Amino acid sequence: MTGQEISIQGPDGAFMAYEMGDGPAIIVLQEIFGVNANMREICSWLAGEGYRALCPDLFWRIEPGIQLTDKTDAEWARAFELYQAFDPAAGVTDIAATIAHARATGAQTVGAIGFCLGGFLAYQTACHTDADASVGYYGVAIQRSLADAQTISAPLMLHIAGQDEFVPPEAQAQIHAALDDHPQVTLHDYPDRDHAFAREGGAHYDASDAKTANTRTLAFLKEHLR
Repeated sequence: MTGQEISIQGPDGAFMAYEMGDGPAIIVLQEIFGVNANMREICSWLAGEGYRALCPDLFWRIEPGIQLTDKTDAEWARAFELYQAFDPAAGVTDIAATIAHARATGAQTVGAIGFCLGGFLAYQTACHTDADASVGYYGVAIQRSLADAQTISAPLMLHIAGQDEFVPPEAQAQIHAALDDHPQVTLHDYPDRDHAFAREGGAHYDASDAKTANTRTLAFLKEHLR
C-alpha cells in the first residue's frame, strides 16, 4: 500500500496532508517533529487495519514540510522551537478542515489519533470539532484547558504515562479529577512509563505497554467508527 501527499484547503490557506488507505477516516495528529517517518508509519499501521489515515502538516504556517527525528540534539532543539511557535487554535482549525475534507471525499465517520503535541490536539479535537471519536497518547498541557471538556460530545480515550517528564503527577491528578466521571471519556494509565512510550525506536519505547495501548485504541476505534 502506497501513501500520497494531498492538498487540503482550510480557512487560512492550503496545506499538505499525508494520506494512506481506505475506510473510515482517522486524522493522525503529529508530534513536535512534523509529518515525519514515524507519523507515516502510523498511517501505514492504521491503513493496514482498514482505515483511511490522513496526517495534516500542522506546522505549515511556521515552516511547511518539516520532518525531524528524535535522534539528534539539533533536531530536538528545532522541534521545541516549532512547538513554542505553534498556535494550537490554528491547529484545531486545520484539523477541522481535514475532517471536513475527509467527509466531503466519502468518509462516513471520522476519528482522530494523536501523540505528544498531537495527544493534546486529540483532546482539543474532541472538545472543538465534530470528530466521531478521538484518541490521545501522552498529551502535553491538557490540564491547562480542562474547562473545555464540557463541550466533549463524542468518545475520547487518553493514554497517560505515569512517569511522563512533560506531564507531572499534579497535572495527571488534575486530568483525572476533571475527566474520570465524564461520560464520554476513558482514561488509561501506564504507571511505569515515560513520555512517548509508544514511539517505536524512541528512548522510552516499551513494546509491552505500547501493544496494550494500541490494542485498546483499535478496539475503541472499531467500536466508534463504522
